[in-house]
Amino acid sequence: MKFRITFLVLLLGIVSLVSAQVTSHKPTVFKSAPATSSAQSPAQFAVARVNGAVLTNADLVREEYAIFPYAKQHNGGIPKEFEKEIRDGALKMIIFEELVYQEALHRKIAIAPGRMQKAEADFRKQFATPQEFSKFLQADFNGSRQLLNEKIRRSLLIEALLKVEVEDKCKFTTADVKAFYEKNPGKFHHAETFTFQTISVLPPQNASAAQLKEASTKAQSSLKQAKATKTAEEFGLLAEKISDDDYRVMMGQHKPMPADQLAPQVLKALSAMHPNDVSDLIQIDQAYTIVRLQAHTPAGQTKFDEVKTELAKSLQEGKRNTLRKALDAKLHQNARIEEL
Repeated sequence: MKFRITFLVLLLGIVSLVSAQVTSHKPTVFKSAPATSSAQSPAQFAVARVNGAVLTNADLVREEYAIFPYAKQHNGGIPKEFEKEIRDGALKMIIFEELVYQEALHRKIAIAPGRMQKAEADFRKQFATPQEFSKFLQADFNGSRQLLNEKIRRSLLIEALLKVEVEDKCKFTTADVKAFYEKNPGKFHHAETFTFQTISVLPPQNASAAQLKEASTKAQSSLKQAKATKTAEEFGLLAEKISDDDYRVMMGQHKPMPADQLAPQVLKALSAMHPNDVSDLIQIDQAYTIVRLQAHTPAGQTKFDEVKTELAKSLQEGKRNTLRKALDAKLHQNARIEEL
């Protein structure tokens, strides 16, 4: 269930970005989509017209698999509960890319022969064997290298225009990033946090007296073993072996936790510890926990050098999304678009 929740959050984040037409992925260069799902077969029927240019279901399916690269884990298909969101997002994206392509043609943007040759070579590298490439070429382009090259050139034109209108305009210098940091101090205040590992003993729900006694005995034994460990790795290997909580699969490791999100009993124990200390048994209701403190970070202001790299990426991504959205709106103004 935990994996499913994490997966849903990740997927819905991707879909929401696409639906807002602010994604920053590169144009699809027609990598073959999995063909194991007949429901998703990329038949050549029209799904939209953009200023008279026809976009087909093949275009749409490729974009769906660009958005949802986990398809191979789902027998080549997209889970039913996500089909509409992904399809809607993919349709918006292929319309956007077609508008960008048409604008690139209108501006007479040229692709240098050397750039084209490199793109062709890079595209071929994704296929393990010449036979695999030939199979793809036949299935998607009726064996025509010319048609494939036209698609690659199209992708390069889209990329070239996006470079001019988006990428070249969303760069931030170190001075820009520093200025943002200094003007927004509240964004870089961090709460008090603890980083730690755990070993837990969890009796069954509605445990009998005998089961509670068994849990207490196991907890005392676990504590003795935990106290004997000397390193985080030793503690983690023990957690993998004997702990009942979900963190055992991560060697008992927790990400840095804000103090106000910890159970009072755990916070009290951690506050009295030094890094590498192992606690005594901490009882919360009928469960027992042992913690090994790794780091205690008091509340304070995160230094600029600690955040500048990620902050620069975040600022650039935000500007990129804003520019893409504005470009999309501009290209839509006088476009004739029909979704079929």
